[in-house]
Amino acid sequence: MLKRVFVSPDPGRSRLRFAARAVLGIGLAVVVCGLAGTSLVGAVIGGLAALLALFTVTDATVRGQAVTTVLLPVVGLPVLTAAAALHDLPVARDLTFLAVVGAGVYARRWGPRGHSLGVFAFMTFFIAQFLHATTDRLPEMFAAVLLSVAAAAAVRFGLWCYERRLPPPAVPAPPAGTGLARITTRQAVQATVGAGFALIVGQLVSDERWYWAVGATWWVFVNTTSRGETLVRGFRRVLGTVVGIGLGFLVAVPLAGSAVPTAVLVAACVFGIFYTAAVSYTWMMLCVTLLAELLYGLLDFLSPGLLALRLVETGVGALGAVLAVLLVLPVTTHAVTDAWIQRALRCVHACTAEAAARLAGTEGADPAPRVAELEQLLGRVRMSVAPLVHPLNPMYGRKRRARRVLALLDDCAQEIRGLVAVAADPEASHDARLAAACWRVETAVEALTGGRAVPAHADGPRATEPALAHLHGLERALAELAAPLRAPSGSPLVGA
Repeated sequence: MLKRVFVSPDPGRSRLRFAARAVLGIGLAVVVCGLAGTSLVGAVIGGLAALLALFTVTDATVRGQAVTTVLLPVVGLPVLTAAAALHDLPVARDLTFLAVVGAGVYARRWGPRGHSLGVFAFMTFFIAQFLHATTDRLPEMFAAVLLSVAAAAAVRFGLWCYERRLPPPAVPAPPAGTGLARITTRQAVQATVGAGFALIVGQLVSDERWYWAVGATWWVFVNTTSRGETLVRGFRRVLGTVVGIGLGFLVAVPLAGSAVPTAVLVAACVFGIFYTAAVSYTWMMLCVTLLAELLYGLLDFLSPGLLALRLVETGVGALGAVLAVLLVLPVTTHAVTDAWIQRALRCVHACTAEAAARLAGTEGADPAPRVAELEQLLGRVRMSVAPLVHPLNPMYGRKRRARRVLALLDDCAQEIRGLVAVAADPEASHDARLAAACWRVETAVEALTGGRAVPAHADGPRATEPALAHLHGLERALAELAAPLRAPSGSPLVGA
């Protein structure tokens, strides 16, 4: 866990800039709320609104990010109003909360913008429970949300918009489907059922902090697709919460809400959330848990009993998510993994074809966007295979095969990157053997994605011409992929 955070590569220092900008944007939002005369509660909701605006908006273009940011209050303020109006009507409040959960997950079918707006809507309702929002506080909360989102936008799109200098990232389209065949629809049903379980059991545990259980269920479903991914994420959430609560006893409880050291540690937690999110969900949850404890300290609610209650409610929420993905419209790990691997392999062929066309002098041929897409697809493959390579997975045979598949796909990506680098050289010349090698790559990809036998790669002297050498390396990796992708019995990588 330590290695994933402190040794994981950070190309272009993107994670570092992402985290540093978050601290700056959220700090500005809190200062603006303070200058506007809001109370401590207003400053807290403003800081959390700025955190969500900087964390959840992930559109591919800066323009798209700006549009989504503008839409956040449009979605969030009506939800906040409903939560405050229903504060003293438990049944209506609970049913509305579950409706927000289902709609928030279903909105992911519309891509990053739907995901961002769904998360903001859910968290607005959640924060209203966290702060015990009532209708008399709505004007202050509205002002805090609007001021904070504006402050975060000013930092993100004005003061430090480093994305303007970067090419738009490739965002793989979600798996297709209609009705219950669409994964987002199935997940919306699962999340609503799981949240319902968490809500009922959470209220039996505590009639004041029950929303922690619902929040745990919700966040287990974020950025997951299959039941395997959800189970792993639930485990990591509980682990991060346990470690964070342990730190809370050592740090947050002794501070007892002391303003200056608490503010410094809150900034450190915000940095940690943003810096670790892309590489370790466990570390991110540790930072989230410690941040929540520090905020409770500021609000004078923190106690050892409250920390123990948070752990129990988190366990209830994780259990709700696990039961939902296992019993309600389950999405198998195999189905998701197979789909992402096939898309990655087809992208390998597309990268090869574009690079070969570039070497042949075809005008407009550019493999760079395809390479960016391949990196995104491989990230999705790693996420979907994570349950198989998890240390607690007892199926050692499948674990070995999954690791072999990941290693060979990484080899493919390495050869593709090398081929593209050669193609970018204006002095590179076209070799007639490239066409034949590209045809063999296409044949291998079609065989792998179509379930047919992959032609064996003929070993021979390694080519000295760089582009051809990378193509031969790609051929070898594709030929070796056939074995781990299919067990001797003919079964797929992860089983039914």
